[in-house]
Amino acid sequence: MHRNAPTGDIDETQVSVTPPKDRAAGVEAVAVSLTRAVEEMGVIRTARTLARVNQRHGFDCPGCAWPEPTGHRRPAEFCENGAKAVAEEATLRTVTPEFFARHSIEELATKSGYWLGQQGRLTHPMVLRPGDTHYSPIAWDDAYRLVAETLRGLDSPDEAVFYTSGRTANETAFLYQLLVRSFGTNNLPDCSNMCHESSGTALTSSIGIGKGSVSIDDFAAADLIIVAGQNPGTNHPRMLSALGTAKANGATVIAVNPLPETGLIGFRDPQTLKGLTTGITIADDFLQIRLGGDMALFQGLAKLLFEAEDRAPGTVVDRAFVDAHTAGFAEYEKQMRSVDLAVVEEATGLSRDQLERTAQQLADSEATIVCWAMGLTQQRHGVATIEEITNLLLMRGMIGKPGAGVCPVRGHSNVQGDRTMGIWEKMPETFLAALDSEFGIASPRAHGFDTVDAIRALRDGRAKVFFGMGGNFVSATPDTEVTEAALRNCALTVQVSTKLNRSHVVHGRTALILPTLGRTDLDLQDGVKQQVSVEDSMSMVHLSTGRLAPVSDQLRSEVAIVCELARELFGPGHPVPWETFRRDYDTIRDAIARVVPGCADYNRKVRDRNGFQLPHPPRDAREFRTPSGRANFAVNGLRWLPVPEGRLILQTLRSHDQYNTTIYGLDDRYRGIHNGRKVVLVHPDDIAAFGFADGDLVDLVSEWTDGTERRVGGFRLVGYPTPRGNAAAYYPETNPLVPLDHVAERSNTPVSKAVTIRLERASA
Repeated sequence: MHRNAPTGDIDETQVSVTPPKDRAAGVEAVAVSLTRAVEEMGVIRTARTLARVNQRHGFDCPGCAWPEPTGHRRPAEFCENGAKAVAEEATLRTVTPEFFARHSIEELATKSGYWLGQQGRLTHPMVLRPGDTHYSPIAWDDAYRLVAETLRGLDSPDEAVFYTSGRTANETAFLYQLLVRSFGTNNLPDCSNMCHESSGTALTSSIGIGKGSVSIDDFAAADLIIVAGQNPGTNHPRMLSALGTAKANGATVIAVNPLPETGLIGFRDPQTLKGLTTGITIADDFLQIRLGGDMALFQGLAKLLFEAEDRAPGTVVDRAFVDAHTAGFAEYEKQMRSVDLAVVEEATGLSRDQLERTAQQLADSEATIVCWAMGLTQQRHGVATIEEITNLLLMRGMIGKPGAGVCPVRGHSNVQGDRTMGIWEKMPETFLAALDSEFGIASPRAHGFDTVDAIRALRDGRAKVFFGMGGNFVSATPDTEVTEAALRNCALTVQVSTKLNRSHVVHGRTALILPTLGRTDLDLQDGVKQQVSVEDSMSMVHLSTGRLAPVSDQLRSEVAIVCELARELFGPGHPVPWETFRRDYDTIRDAIARVVPGCADYNRKVRDRNGFQLPHPPRDAREFRTPSGRANFAVNGLRWLPVPEGRLILQTLRSHDQYNTTIYGLDDRYRGIHNGRKVVLVHPDDIAAFGFADGDLVDLVSEWTDGTERRVGGFRLVGYPTPRGNAAAYYPETNPLVPLDHVAERSNTPVSKAVTIRLERASA
């Protein structure tokens, strides 16, 4: 029997702390997965649903974007957090019009994101009009009419912002950007702006394409894998299996992180008897780096590699690759030889021995992969840091060969596909021209707003409508007070959603909730079953087919919502065949094949056994489509984050019971945190030095060069093996500490991994 939604909210006084775990996954992960699934879905629905996750004729997990194996797939091709994500979406709990009649918007606004999300699936379109105290039902046609009339009443199309989350499928993403550009704006911010925009910016400049260059099979062929600024055990648990395979084949794995992460320390693979009983140690070496020191690390390693080349000329630098395929090497070499290793030691907190040992492993490796995530991208110098990683790999000839390359590990399941399909505020002219030629429209050319600029525009009144295609914009963005005020400044906010979240209770003068199908749901259009497609972190595109009966006959697919809104907005004479697209998703894929680079013959290739891999010129042919026609070495001055006296540098992170802004539960069991979320992890010596004790309640106060401060209160101090001077706490609780203008250079990504704070005793 499934469990009803919780009636009580989080009681932070019940937080308890136990020692961190030294093993991830295993029997406990299986037990947690099944318990959560049965609580949400019931026994029969659980069995039917989990058996189809990430299977070839099933549906793509709505969690992370880690790829499926190209060969045999195991019966349970999902992880604990994937099971939680599926259970959250396929839950039997529902949020009906009666729910909204019982709960005023004022009451809902006092609830935590955890409580809101646990109430269940949205069942009906709802509206909140000026002066209303409660959301009330609205017919779909009336909802579309309200949106269309508001959009047509704007002084300019650029007064509307159209946001996209990474869960949106390729077909929806393609049609959504087509609607937005037909309307006349490029205001298409998405969640990539807040996570891997730094990766895309750096890689496009360095190798000519903003995607990773490795496939899942490359992990089995690598002999050295560096995992930097990433926690696979919680955020991408299936990656541990790929790392385990690499280890079995003789690879060395190096973890680079401020926090010891359980999954990289020990992994009990629940799919094998040996894994369940003994497990393996994933990381052969753990470089416990200080926050913001990653750029210094990769520059220091480069200097040591040049010194190794001096000792044994022709053995370290791949001169043939560098001469044939790169530009700017001489300038890069000069810069790296000038790096001061004493500064590198200070910036990283690592010893000379650790640096030299890692450099030797790089020099000895014939096939190196470097993986990273938000620990690197959400830094002020995040773009430059990723350029330094790429420099190091280019120097060694580690692009475009088996078992080697760059591997940004994407978060949400189709965030990379959304960008491929045109969800970007500054798509290139070639894409826009192809779109215009295919459909007979005139796409705007002026760049639109990314996420940070969209918030600024909404705050300042330059934008007046916010349309969210999935996601939880309020909780995903920085500077919570400013973001909430910006949305409340809107004439209209629209949220296309599966479940209730904070963005539904922080609303414009008029607000709409449009309930949509999820990945697990059966999508019938005029009685015909439809399929969607997604792209994973490694550019593999494959189909996803939901089979569960929707919890309400009022749910509509995202494709249908876009098409029906477009018909209302543009009228029957518009050149785009919106009704044809709604009825048959194959026709959308045919249009994608004619517009999107690399997608020729899309409908046939996506039905292949493993789908198909999009072209990647550096990976496929060592071809670099940059202005120079070569891979470019970047030259960056060394930057890092000194810790001011009496202060700490804070990073925000997820708990193990969380995916992005969705809170599954209140246990971060790998780190030993239970029954709550308002904790801050600090080295025991720092706690003592500041005059506190483990367990004390403190306020976190962020400090900025303009003299402003931001505060969040009532956090429990937890002694934890962080580097001295560093701290960690969960988001979205700490988002208010990050100002809107605290962004990465060149990518405009919010910098949530480098926040200077002081601790004060909790205010009464």
